[in-house]
Amino acid sequence: MSWPSIENEADLPSPALLLDRGRIAANLRRMVEIAGHPGRLRPHVKTHKLAPIVRMKLELGITKFKVATMAEAEMCAAEGAPEVLVAYPPVGPADTRLCALMRKFPATHFATIADNAVAIEGLGEAARAAGVTLEVLLDLDCGMGRTGIRPGPAAVELYSLIAKTTGLRPGGLHAYDGHIQDFEPAARKETCDRAFAPVLALREELLRDSLPVPALVAGGAPTFAIHAAHPDRECSPGTTVLWDTGYTEKFPDLEFEMAAALLTRVVSRPAANRLCLDLGHKAVAAENPLAVRVRIAELPEATAVMHSEEHLVIESPRAGEFTIGQTLHAFPRHICPTVALHAEAVVVEEGRVVGTWPIAARARRISV
Repeated sequence: MSWPSIENEADLPSPALLLDRGRIAANLRRMVEIAGHPGRLRPHVKTHKLAPIVRMKLELGITKFKVATMAEAEMCAAEGAPEVLVAYPPVGPADTRLCALMRKFPATHFATIADNAVAIEGLGEAARAAGVTLEVLLDLDCGMGRTGIRPGPAAVELYSLIAKTTGLRPGGLHAYDGHIQDFEPAARKETCDRAFAPVLALREELLRDSLPVPALVAGGAPTFAIHAAHPDRECSPGTTVLWDTGYTEKFPDLEFEMAAALLTRVVSRPAANRLCLDLGHKAVAAENPLAVRVRIAELPEATAVMHSEEHLVIESPRAGEFTIGQTLHAFPRHICPTVALHAEAVVVEEGRVVGTWPIAARARRISV
């Protein structure tokens, strides 16, 4: 819960998203260490949406990326990413946008996911119209109940439909297990293994039917180390790059560092035990309960009592120690949607601001 002091911090406007480049680099090295080899990683870009971090991953030998939006896909391709998986079901104009990206960036291999016949038919139609062949992974529901089809006969039929659809090519299976949140590593592994048993059985059935299953893209951050122990799958953690208080508290065994913080200032002292900070909904993700939404590094015992568009009011017996205009550092509960609230990140290295990074992929569209 600490953040390094910054020499020229007084000149920074607040609120601001701060990124520690050294900590990011350490987290990326830790990811490669857990995976055993950079080729086993397909990290999710949705957490950071930053081209410079894509470049850092490429420099480590990571060549495969997972994204949620077309803007993230375009950003990765523009940086020279060899492989990009759009792991969000394309619907509506997303089909044609994805095919347009394939034509614009022919050096990047694009793929996507689907979990129903309507989507598969739509992807096939868009691919044929664009004159491309699109790789499609079958999206499986391994217990989360959000997207995906449960492993079973219907899943076999859908995978067969991908293989039969002109313009498409079966790329394997995608199974995200974000519902697995056990604190104890042993319990988490047991839950994960149980959830993936039907996935593995489905893969074996498809192979027996002579259907190619080139890849199994599995899991997220909480189950990263569990999947990394199995060489038959690609690992797709995302939050591991920046980390946050939510995962720090839930999964300390993963040993990643919080590489992102929010610079905020005291703008008012409405009571002896209260401070008002310029850290409203527009600067930090507000989907979590108020009590855990954000933690202040300098006041870890503080209690949040009010949160609005531009203000965060906290209470602490130590409030009197802080002056108007004083800077504080806050850690969000959930870093991924917090990053998307900021147009740029202030990059810190060895206690100094070394520049800013535009968060290009927070936009819904870059060019395509």
